[in-house]
Amino acid sequence: MKSEELKSKLKEITQPSHYSNNMVGETGDVIDFCHLYDLSFTRGNIVKYVTRAGKKDNELHDLNKALEYLKREIDYLEFLNEQNSI
Repeated sequence: MKSEELKSKLKEITQPSHYSNNMVGETGDVIDFCHLYDLSFTRGNIVKYVTRAGKKDNELHDLNKALEYLKREIDYLEFLNEQNSI
């Protein structure tokens, strides 16, 4: 595989089109954003699914996935609050 082909394949993996930001013409890296804000796995997935909603096959599916992760995060925080009040 030629160097340019390899670079192209790598870009497809690390910067998929469903993460592109047409407003600024750049590809946003959700992983970098999550690291910048020190987001947990669940909060990172909320960001991931909301930012790519409508850019893949099923927008509603992505938004429901984000909602599911949000519910799990809320449940976890409620659990922690209960544990701290005991």
